[in-house]
Amino acid sequence: MKKLLFCIVFLSLGSWVFGQEKLVIGGSVSGTANYFLADSTIEAINTPQYDHQLFGSETWVALTGAYQGFEGGIRFDMYNNSNLIDPKGSYSGQKIGRWFLRKQIKALNVSAGYIYDQIGSGIIYRAYEERSLAIDNALYGVRLAYDLSPNWKVTAFTGKQKKQFDYYPTTIKGGSISGYLKLDSLGKFAISPGIGMVSTTLADATMNRIVSAISTYTPQDSIGAKYNTCAFTLYNTLSAGKFSWYVEGAYKTNSVMFDPLAEKHNWTGQNSLGRLVNRPGSVVYSTLTYAQKGLGITLEGKRTENFNFRVDPFVNLNRGTLNFLPPMARSNTYALTAFYAPATQEFGEQGVQVDIKYSPSRKMTFGLNYSNIQDLDQTPLYQEVYADFSIKHKRKWVLTTGVQLQNYNVERYYNEPGAAPAKTVTPFVEYLYKFTRKKSLRMEAQFLNMLKGDHEELPSNGSWAYLLAEYNIAPHWSFALSDMFNAVPGEISIVNPSTGQKDIIHYPRADVFYTVGSTRFSLSYVKQVSGIVCTGGVCRLEPAFSGVKATLSASF
Repeated sequence: MKKLLFCIVFLSLGSWVFGQEKLVIGGSVSGTANYFLADSTIEAINTPQYDHQLFGSETWVALTGAYQGFEGGIRFDMYNNSNLIDPKGSYSGQKIGRWFLRKQIKALNVSAGYIYDQIGSGIIYRAYEERSLAIDNALYGVRLAYDLSPNWKVTAFTGKQKKQFDYYPTTIKGGSISGYLKLDSLGKFAISPGIGMVSTTLADATMNRIVSAISTYTPQDSIGAKYNTCAFTLYNTLSAGKFSWYVEGAYKTNSVMFDPLAEKHNWTGQNSLGRLVNRPGSVVYSTLTYAQKGLGITLEGKRTENFNFRVDPFVNLNRGTLNFLPPMARSNTYALTAFYAPATQEFGEQGVQVDIKYSPSRKMTFGLNYSNIQDLDQTPLYQEVYADFSIKHKRKWVLTTGVQLQNYNVERYYNEPGAAPAKTVTPFVEYLYKFTRKKSLRMEAQFLNMLKGDHEELPSNGSWAYLLAEYNIAPHWSFALSDMFNAVPGEISIVNPSTGQKDIIHYPRADVFYTVGSTRFSLSYVKQVSGIVCTGGVCRLEPAFSGVKATLSASF
């Protein structure tokens, strides 16, 4: 396959050289380099990087091209003592991380290699990458898409899911039919329906591991297992003037999953940390939006039950996931409003979210968001009320202020039995002042106030403060200084080993950014607190970091 790819690229280059047809080439490069400085005060210690390696990096170099209806690309991935794959470990390796070929043959589109795609909103299938969270769930296989008409398409695919520089042995196959249909001559009323299916077949080696594991269970806890699992989804978007309504329902047949809360579901064994289970799953998701000049309203709802859909039941975290479950909480951008982020619960979650944006003029904007997430037993998992207000004065300055209220189930999200919930009130303010068209100063101030519960001490990590100043010189330079510190230490705050006290610990950061064209460099000194990091509803727990970061991103 590599030789075939080389030949195609070589012939394309040759044709380009002799002027038969123009070859269009583009690409990108991105990378991060970390220099680790051990700091026992914030518990940034005891990993290979801090102990002796000191340096780690990740680099991606991609090249794409198009010629005579062909499209192709190749990406080189390199990891040197990286903690991205495993935040507490070290990984090194370099290979071709992705290649693909694509050809449009009249109404048929053929793709081969590493493919990114999704069905509907991704509830039953989403092959995607999110490098900041060490996710690259590409399908290594073939995809066919055929245009039945200008408004209707059918797709089919098969292959295996990528696993770093390898792939999982489980076979994946599926397809979908989607389209668009006007309900009136003006196009103000329309529907965009779709139906999809994904099926997996476990490899013999994976099934043997499952059989070996469940053979130790008591007879009443025996679960059985099947090689094949199917997931189905039906979805539609209804557009009616200023309203848009999306609804999707998905069902998954029995599949073997590792349930970390199996003891809550009639598990009679001795292992209280979870076990393999064999259950069907379902998801119902809907979002209704209303938009007119100056006003936008979005209402979302979702119910999830046993929808852990992986190519291997023995992998966890973000590994081996075939699908994506839309989050029921807003993506917060400020450091302290994002401090407690709710990870999507695959085994049981029901939630609603309302988001309102109102702009009475170009100078003012009001925002309001409410989210409420529970498990299927109606145990509170996460509640948030968020409100902000922004005002502009000519083109001179912009002021944004607001407040966030949270009730966060630390026991569930951090897996800390008996931990008290984090109930917070977080006011924030941001001010942007433009000295000239090219020079500006942006400042942030936030305070996460942890409310006391039944405990004498503040639960979880206590109360926090955050300050930032950023000076920009367009179009090239940007400088930022910030500090985040536990203003009032909490119940599980870090204890100073020398004093035995819970000290106020500062997490300073200094950044320099340089941008020229499509190229951006950064150099940063960072002390980062441990916590959950989320992107688009996908989360992972990261340890504390202390050291220097350098990044590069460029496209051509």
